[in-house]
Amino acid sequence: MPTAPSSAAPTVLGRLRRTPFWAQIVGGLVLGLLLGWIARAGDVSWLTTTLDTIGKTFVQLLKLAVPPLVFTAIVVSVANLRNVTNAARLAVRTLLWFLATSLIAVAIGLGLGLLTDPGQGAHLTDKPKLPEHKGTWVDFLTGIVPTNIADAFLQVNVLQIVFLAVVVGAAVLKIGAKAEPVLKISESVLELTQTALWWVIRLAPLGTLGLIGKSVAKYGWDLLAPFATLTVDVYAGCALVLFGVYALLLRFAGGLNPLNFYKGAWPAIQLAFVSRSSIGTLPVTRRVTERLGVPSEYASFAVPFGATTKMDGCAAIYPALASIFVAQFYGIHLGIGDYLLIAFVSVIGSAATAGLTGATVMLTLTLSTLGLPLEGAGLLIAIDPILDMVRTATNVGGQVVTTVIVAAREGILDRDAYDKPSGDLLAEPVNSPDLVTVAA
Repeated sequence: MPTAPSSAAPTVLGRLRRTPFWAQIVGGLVLGLLLGWIARAGDVSWLTTTLDTIGKTFVQLLKLAVPPLVFTAIVVSVANLRNVTNAARLAVRTLLWFLATSLIAVAIGLGLGLLTDPGQGAHLTDKPKLPEHKGTWVDFLTGIVPTNIADAFLQVNVLQIVFLAVVVGAAVLKIGAKAEPVLKISESVLELTQTALWWVIRLAPLGTLGLIGKSVAKYGWDLLAPFATLTVDVYAGCALVLFGVYALLLRFAGGLNPLNFYKGAWPAIQLAFVSRSSIGTLPVTRRVTERLGVPSEYASFAVPFGATTKMDGCAAIYPALASIFVAQFYGIHLGIGDYLLIAFVSVIGSAATAGLTGATVMLTLTLSTLGLPLEGAGLLIAIDPILDMVRTATNVGGQVVTTVIVAAREGILDRDAYDKPSGDLLAEPVNSPDLVTVAA
């Protein structure tokens, strides 16, 4: 008697595809820590090089999409304001909430710095060289407008790209039907870029393995000893903002359940932690924002805008703590006026971070404004990758929470979608037909 054919056993690739994306990320993280420890403990140079190559390749793939993604996303988002009721008021409210939450974040950074004195007793015999670019107020103000459009894209100057995109988007909005072909091209390029970037995002577990493994192999744990207080301060400050301040704002300013927010936004926060790129996380950030009930028309404006200007971690908490660290390291006293200046620079100058990995430009801008030694920025380069992970996660969390709160206060948030969020990154978005779903 013939037996029924048995179903074929799932392949390794099939099992991997069925594994939740967050579990893939965690697996890459654990394996990266293990391989990094092996490479460092056994002085296995080829393994260190391999991990470094994997991590760099992943980040380079993310950065590759930055110019077309930022430009087209901003153009389309500004042009789509014509479909949003009370668009001007929404834009102003969004900006005001960005500034308010940044001010809270920098206050927490200053408070932690004053309580813990992170630069007291710090010493580093082999001081890294200062990066070539030194941010100043003149650089910041004059650098917004590009002298050459091509250079803005070739040099990946995101601040200038944002400026050009806002101008083009406003022109499209003003001209109307005659500019429709430009808008259609921008939408097509945006969709193509997002599709390619989603393929890169699917490689995030492998990128996590390389990035984390390289950090452990190269720096180990000994490097954290002289900077332990600063490291703890940055993580504590970001945690207070990400899980404390945002939760309180959601509850009391938006009347929302914070737990639903963290469940829905976690894929973006998690990817931001390992990729260290707000821009690279942009498609995921927008997807989770829409799945939390924010209308697509508003999300298409607020999320790209936030990804380039809303930097609570890199432009608020970190510059405040790092400035205190550098001042104490060099024995320079800071007064009340200096602390107020730190807050002002952090809130107004956050766009200088440009949404890319690292916050060196913002830090040098703050140090130069305060008259502190710019060599202090070089002191922190070695541990910057470790600090940047939690900073970027806080940046992205702030971008999502602000958008959700504004939508809730304006009465345009889908409360049913917010109350039933999905933490599955690859699930179909609620109201975003223009974001490409990656088939498992």
